[in-house]
Amino acid sequence: MKLAGRGIAFLLTGLLVIGLLLFLPAGTLHYPNGWLLIGVLFIPMLLMGAVMLVKAPALLQKRLQNKETQTAQKGVVALSGLMFLAGFVVAGLDFRFGWVVLPKAVSVIAAVVFLAGYALYAEVLRENAYLSRTVEVQEGQKVIDTGLYGVVRHPMYAATLLMFLSMPLVLGSVIALVIFLIYPVVIAVRIRNEEQVLREGLPGYADYQKRVKYRLVPFIW
Repeated sequence: MKLAGRGIAFLLTGLLVIGLLLFLPAGTLHYPNGWLLIGVLFIPMLLMGAVMLVKAPALLQKRLQNKETQTAQKGVVALSGLMFLAGFVVAGLDFRFGWVVLPKAVSVIAAVVFLAGYALYAEVLRENAYLSRTVEVQEGQKVIDTGLYGVVRHPMYAATLLMFLSMPLVLGSVIALVIFLIYPVVIAVRIRNEEQVLREGLPGYADYQKRVKYRLVPFIW
């Protein structure tokens, strides 16, 4: 029950914060794209949280942990937070003042891409019980090299790349997309630091790097 309470508090806090960041700059609750993002973001989050609570409570507890110990990762988290803050506020302002109006079809397609990224994210969670929101080597952790981990070394970040780059288009804001383009740079910094930690602390990870060449996108990087 305590873990369920933490999960609900996490979801409600995120809903409140994102709602404020979107609807206050928009100047109205009648912001359809804002509600679309909230729907595709929080409904799957609620379902995934419920499944993890029942089937993998230890994994849910790890996903709720967000205190980084690595100095480099603290900077990454801070920069990511600023990106979301600026991107959501700009999207709301874009809707309010009609700076750039995108066709509705763009937002619908972006929502489908976002949900595809969410499905990929859920599959990664199913494959890897060691996933944490912080960069660390856990006791008894082993290298996962099957499924998506046999294609790229960081499939979870590949999923978030799809999700986060589609977010501003779900909101109907190409201006916010420009802000969100910082995410690939941020995630590249995080991956480089994370791989250093894993090479030093996780047996077999260096060999895994040799077997699976690509970090994030097959045949590119």
